[in-house]
Amino acid sequence: MTVVFRRNIARMEGYVPGEQPRERGFIKLNTNENPYPPSPKVRKAILRELGEPLRLYPDPGASALRRQAALTYGFDLPFVTAGNGSDDLLAMIARAFVGEGDRLACPVPTYTLYDTLVRIQGGKLAGVPYPDDFSLPRGLAGVKARVTIVANPNSPSGTAVPVRALAELADAVPGLLVVDEAYADFADETALALARERRNVIVLRTFSKSFSLAGMRIGLGFAAPRIIEGLDKVRDSYNLSRLSIVAGAAALVDIGWMERNAARIRKTREALTEALPGVGFTPF
Repeated sequence: MTVVFRRNIARMEGYVPGEQPRERGFIKLNTNENPYPPSPKVRKAILRELGEPLRLYPDPGASALRRQAALTYGFDLPFVTAGNGSDDLLAMIARAFVGEGDRLACPVPTYTLYDTLVRIQGGKLAGVPYPDDFSLPRGLAGVKARVTIVANPNSPSGTAVPVRALAELADAVPGLLVVDEAYADFADETALALARERRNVIVLRTFSKSFSLAGMRIGLGFAAPRIIEGLDKVRDSYNLSRLSIVAGAAALVDIGWMERNAARIRKTREALTEALPGVGFTPF
């Protein structure tokens, strides 16, 4: 018997996560993990859930997390979905919107997982190069892709485009605009309002960076209810654990803890930016 993969899977390279060294003593910067711990409220919430509750399946809709997210960010509940990290939400978007031969457009260089996800679906990534100033590429809407993704702030450059430029892009693209805001808490503005105002925009958030919860795998998506309903059709069953749900909700309740840590990181970033030219580097 011969096991045969789909042709596109056999040809593609899988996504390679950042290296996780096992040895102690590294100052590890390659995956942008937060140097500060999560809120003490998160630890308390996890400890309360340990033991007897773990024999039970989690809430399939992650209702406690979604309700707290809706309250924290000012959305009605039908506008909010949750995933096993924002990577899970990106995979859901690819499954729901990208088919064989379809194009997904994004500025490049950017997060390499986008390419992997579209290849799994048999689609094609249409990368439009950033100009030298890392402003939004003018040709992005002209690709006429089913899905357009902009990481804002971008990874790996750390640069951000104005929300007004994203609003113009949302009006110009023929399909879905995904704004991946993994690093938004370290930026000056957010595109969350576009998720309320536009019917073709979804804004993604992760708890891995600013909330110091990379090990819990928690992500949020904000979009018009019709988009959320469609994504729910392709969501894995019980895609968040009981611990992830309570940890995420507790982190949002104590959002001031995250905001203080994010401010400390921004201050460190400013100091590093000022120092880099002195050793021969030009920061963006």
